[in-house]
Amino acid sequence: MYSKEETQRLKREFWIAFAEKHPRKWLLYDTKIKDFSFKFYVDNKKAQVLIDIEHRSSEKRIAYFEKIEALKSILEDEFVKDLVFEKEYTLENGKTISRIWIEKLGVGVSNRKYWDEIFDFYNEKMNALELFYSEYDDFIKDIETL
Repeated sequence: MYSKEETQRLKREFWIAFAEKHPRKWLLYDTKIKDFSFKFYVDNKKAQVLIDIEHRSSEKRIAYFEKIEALKSILEDEFVKDLVFEKEYTLENGKTISRIWIEKLGVGVSNRKYWDEIFDFYNEKMNALELFYSEYDDFIKDIETL
C-alpha cells in the first residue's frame, strides 16, 4: 500500500512518462463548448478515455449528449468501437453529468509494467475521439439555445 505522498509521486511520474512517450497537445478542455471536455482517467483497476458533458443546464447537457448519440454509428464504425453512452451519470459528489467513455480493465497506475499498455490505449482512443470531434464539432456545437 502506498502512502498519499507516494501515490501522488507515482501518478506524477505516470503522467510525465505519458507526455514523454506521446508528446502532443491534447484537446481535453479546449472544445469551445462550456463544460464539455475530453479526459483521461486511471486508477489501480482500469484506464479510461472519457467525454464528460457537465453543463449546469440539464437541457443543454442532454442536447449535446444527444448530438453525439445521433452520430453513434459513425463514431463506432469509423473511430472508436465499444463506447459506453450514459445520459445520466452520477459522479461521487452527487452531480449528474452525461458521459461517453471507453475503458481498459485489468491495468493500473501503481504497476509500471502496465504503463506502456495504458499509454498506447490512451493515445489510440483519445486520438480517435479527437479526430471524430474535429470532423463533427460544428454539428455537435449547433444546439438550439435553451
